[in-house]
Amino acid sequence: MSRRVGKVLHIDWTACDGRGLCTELLPTLFGRDEWGYPLAHDRQRESHVPTELESDAERAVKLCPTAALRLLP
Repeated sequence: MSRRVGKVLHIDWTACDGRGLCTELLPTLFGRDEWGYPLAHDRQRESHVPTELESDAERAVKLCPTAALRLLP
């Protein structure tokens, strides 16, 4: 049985202004730094989204006020 690998959540740092919506929608993936910008708990540049959180990640992408989020395969 093959295991499905989750997608990667990419943050465009030139577009992000630290409003924190993604940290509220995906608290298991992100915290905030001292300026309010998302900070991945695993400290990786690109966050791997577990398959069970993909729908939450898709919602965060759609709701990001600056369109700074993108889900990559």
